[in-house]
Amino acid sequence: MKPFSQIATSHKDIVQGHLTMDVFAADLWQIVSGKAPLDYKDPDLFFKKTFLTKGLKNILDTAEKRLKGSTGDSVIQLQTPFGGGKTHTLIALYHKAKEWNANVVVIDGTALDPKEEKLWEEMERQLTGEVTLTRGNTSPGKEKLIELISKKSPVLILMDEVLEYMAKAMGVKVGDSNLATQSLAFIQELTGAVSAVGNALLVVTLPSSVLEHYDENTERMFQKLQRITGRTEKIYTPVSDEEIVCVVKKRLFERINEEEAKKIVDEFIEYAKSEGILSSEEEVLEYRKRFLESYPFKPEVIDVLYKRWGSFPFFQRTRGVLRLLSLVVHELLKENLPFIRICDFNLKNEDLRKELVKHLGSEWESVISQDITDSSSGAKTVDKELPASYSSYKLGTAVSTAIFMMCFTGRGSIEVSIKEIKKAVSVPGLPSSVIDTVINNLKEKLFFLSDEGLFFTNQPNLNRILVTREENIEENEIYEKELEILKKHVTNGSHGFKVYLHPKFPKDVPDNSDLKLVILASEKPSIDFLERCGESPRVYRNTLVFLCVDETQRGAFYGYLKKLIAAMSVQRSDLVRSLTEGQKRELGNKIKNYEEREYEELRKYYRKLFLPGKDGFEEMDMSYPMYGGESFLDKEIYEYLKEQGKILEDISPKFIKAKYLSENDYLETSRLYDAFLKTPGEIMLKSKDVLINGIKRGVEEGLFGFGYLEEEKPVCVKIDDRLEDVTFEENEIIVKPDICKKDAQTEKKEGEEGTGSSEENQTYGGIELGGSVTISESAETSTVSDEKKIRQLRLELKVPIGQTSTVTRILNYLKDRFSRVTVTVSIQAEDGGLEKSDYEDRILEALRQSGINIISEDKK
Repeated sequence: MKPFSQIATSHKDIVQGHLTMDVFAADLWQIVSGKAPLDYKDPDLFFKKTFLTKGLKNILDTAEKRLKGSTGDSVIQLQTPFGGGKTHTLIALYHKAKEWNANVVVIDGTALDPKEEKLWEEMERQLTGEVTLTRGNTSPGKEKLIELISKKSPVLILMDEVLEYMAKAMGVKVGDSNLATQSLAFIQELTGAVSAVGNALLVVTLPSSVLEHYDENTERMFQKLQRITGRTEKIYTPVSDEEIVCVVKKRLFERINEEEAKKIVDEFIEYAKSEGILSSEEEVLEYRKRFLESYPFKPEVIDVLYKRWGSFPFFQRTRGVLRLLSLVVHELLKENLPFIRICDFNLKNEDLRKELVKHLGSEWESVISQDITDSSSGAKTVDKELPASYSSYKLGTAVSTAIFMMCFTGRGSIEVSIKEIKKAVSVPGLPSSVIDTVINNLKEKLFFLSDEGLFFTNQPNLNRILVTREENIEENEIYEKELEILKKHVTNGSHGFKVYLHPKFPKDVPDNSDLKLVILASEKPSIDFLERCGESPRVYRNTLVFLCVDETQRGAFYGYLKKLIAAMSVQRSDLVRSLTEGQKRELGNKIKNYEEREYEELRKYYRKLFLPGKDGFEEMDMSYPMYGGESFLDKEIYEYLKEQGKILEDISPKFIKAKYLSENDYLETSRLYDAFLKTPGEIMLKSKDVLINGIKRGVEEGLFGFGYLEEEKPVCVKIDDRLEDVTFEENEIIVKPDICKKDAQTEKKEGEEGTGSSEENQTYGGIELGGSVTISESAETSTVSDEKKIRQLRLELKVPIGQTSTVTRILNYLKDRFSRVTVTVSIQAEDGGLEKSDYEDRILEALRQSGINIISEDKK
């Protein structure tokens, strides 16, 4: 879409930034004195930038007829809200009266000093150049006024801000009364005089809002003035609400290419319909009509300024809107924006911000800074946290600015609906659903966005209260909470491990045959934990599993802990009594959310595993946890290591035979057990029973025999029979089957096993997997013939939920036997639902962290 600056051509003063308030502050008295800006002083330039509303045309027509002696009202009262176009209308009348060759009298109540100038004397001075007929402190009377006006007719008398003059005149004594009383008498006499003279007209401006008056005395004076003029005057409204957009566009832009504007509007309308921002056909037609009228501004821009901000008592509805929009247009001329939205108002612009803040109070400066404009504000934080594809939209700043601009009225703050925000912020190409995410993020980040709805307050919200508490949390509080959560999420013994939390010294971890999970607060274990136990060398080194932290996640985890501590602290403190019911509910929801995330946050931080290796440690990264998965560290780690083939719950006797008896006639059971416990890098056994059961099965199946060393010679006592017990006592051995005394059939069978090679099965975790294992009586190893080897393998599996660990074990087995193993996984999930945010945070993020690429993706 084309930028608006190529479709709507701004006036020169807007382009150049000549945007002082004087440019928009119409002042009739300055025109009379020749001091006004050229835009107002020059009639041609004035009318070039003035949209002639129906009301203004009506007033000009009435004035022209009256001054030319035709029929028409003799007294016109302009009574509109503050900034409603009264002064602008007087200037138009002034220039037109000059064009009609009428004499013009201008009475500006703000410019005249009652101690020096009387209204009647000022009128005579302007008409004749001297004061003779009306001189004095009292009103001259109707007849003298008729005489004066008749001699100089046609006469247009423009009285602006007369109420202010009256307020000042109440302090000037005139005999037993005051000058205000005399001035009221003069206005009453003047209305009669202009009525009597056929080609004279009096135009008086009065405010319409009591809030604009000064005090009770001024209010009474206002009522008297209304009664005095009420007999003959007719009230006119120069600008209707529907015409303000035309007034604004005429003043700010020289011309607008309506055809190009229509293209922009229609494209937005189609987008808004497709996104559900505009729903009914009636709404679509109405919004399109209003957008065409307001372009390059979105319709809500004018509505918000004129109706919401315009309801503040001292907001100049026309002048104030023009001033603000001129600043906005000037600043956006170089931006590639197809139209101007309410969220495009740059609240960092000092002039613009001051125009707004003066109606709210100075405390709002810090609110705007902390929540919207400062580089560390919540809005800017949301900008940065959004995905890169949305970064150019600066949606955190845009949405918060829209809420700020739309939530204020002169009658207090109002809640802004999500639909209003989407209508005000959305642009073609942006999925409007992203705005929902932004709003939720802002609720978490902003300090002054109300907890009761989408509007700003000058009182800190629950976020601010919690952040203040966070800032006062001590490091020891954080560590205590960390330990508390760790203790909560370990079973300590019921899932294979004895757990040791944050031991300070190697001696704090005992040296025994138990499997041990040592949880450390460091990013890597010290080698001393593996090699030492106090002053002695550590013997049972292959029983240690270390869980360490991911240093890159320390800030996020401690930030989470601080939020949890702060929320629970506020809930327990006396401060909770001052919270609204809505804030109490929100606090409870936050704590519930933090507690539900507890294990997930813990696991994102504690994720690095270190196992004893041949040369120090073998490092393993468990990656991010899946949402809704395990909730105990020791259980998850145990299952993970079991899946990876690092811990066995069941050991195959064929594996024992192939690995430990292929080159030995016998092996002491104690040495076999010690190999698993003491040799770093060996497979770990869940318990001693795993090896006992493996030996028993091997003896019963005749794969090896069981016996003892007698005089350093192996003696087989049992094979092909049930073995009662394995004690691992001294001299207890397993032996090759051919050493055992068996009958001829058994000897023949064993001989066949010893002279050839056979297909054996290696077991990990109780799952037998086909593979090539060579068994020979000699030191030389025979090989399996090529005919029996599988050179390529492709499996397509349908895996039941809960059996994925089997696939993992198969993969671990295959990768040791093939140089290239690739895995492609197809996941299909139906008959349920998943939030988009959960899909991005739980699924996509977990895949990204694990380095897993998505080949194709289909979601509905």
